[in-house]
Amino acid sequence: MTQDQSRVDTTLDIWLPPIERILERALPRPVVLGLVEFLVFGIKQAWACLFGGLILAAILISAWVWPEQASVSRYDALFVFAIAVQATFLMTRLERPSEALVILIFHVVGTVMEIFKTEVGSWTYPEDNLLRIGGVPLFSGFMYAAVGSYLARASRVFEFTWTDYPNRLATLALSVLIYVNFFTHHWTYDIRWALFAVTAFLFWRTQVHYRVWRWHHRMPLLLGFFLISVFLWIAENVGTVTRTWMYPEQVAGWQMVSLSKMGSWYLLMIISFVLVTLVHKPVPRGAAPDS
Repeated sequence: MTQDQSRVDTTLDIWLPPIERILERALPRPVVLGLVEFLVFGIKQAWACLFGGLILAAILISAWVWPEQASVSRYDALFVFAIAVQATFLMTRLERPSEALVILIFHVVGTVMEIFKTEVGSWTYPEDNLLRIGGVPLFSGFMYAAVGSYLARASRVFEFTWTDYPNRLATLALSVLIYVNFFTHHWTYDIRWALFAVTAFLFWRTQVHYRVWRWHHRMPLLLGFFLISVFLWIAENVGTVTRTWMYPEQVAGWQMVSLSKMGSWYLLMIISFVLVTLVHKPVPRGAAPDS
């Protein structure tokens, strides 16, 4: 059991039995067991999302309270905040150095794509700031890093194991093709539908097995990819409603981010997932997860 995982489980072992006893006074035990399992699932998801949740909260709060004439720009403050959070995670061992390295790589990968996308006008960052490359404030890379942080932490907290996981070299090749297509589709054919098909082919049989509290569960990995992309799309709506970044159609007034962006996040999230597997090698079902 990892330190991050044991912190959560030790706390739950203390607090959940009294809650169960209270609930059992009013509800049948099978119902209580189901409710508690669902509660723990939500708690562990929130714990895994801690980095991304803090970044999203900082975006929301700063959009409401940041003075227009402040000596430090909001974007630069968000960058310093994200650095502080990352450093805190490392010092408290909520994140491993190897995981931080993968997250840094994804930060760089995301920033390079951001530079290109802002240059071609796919979206813009409307506020001025000092810490930026071209039209891209450096804090933006942490939004990509947050995805990697979630996947790395979730794999530990939920003790992921796998059945029918595909060849990792094939998944790496898929990730490279996805990343390249984010650039090349501006000049040539957009092959994202082919990439969706390859993703389905590779992961069609793959099941992720995970422990919540008492019981082990399983889920098709493709379903997991879809659910994560939905939440990323929701987070992107938060980012645009605060005008932290904007798509061209949102300049005149906010409107919901196109549902097609969910597909983009789906593909981008696969890149993050494959990068995380370089640190957390997929453990076959029946073997002990790495510690």
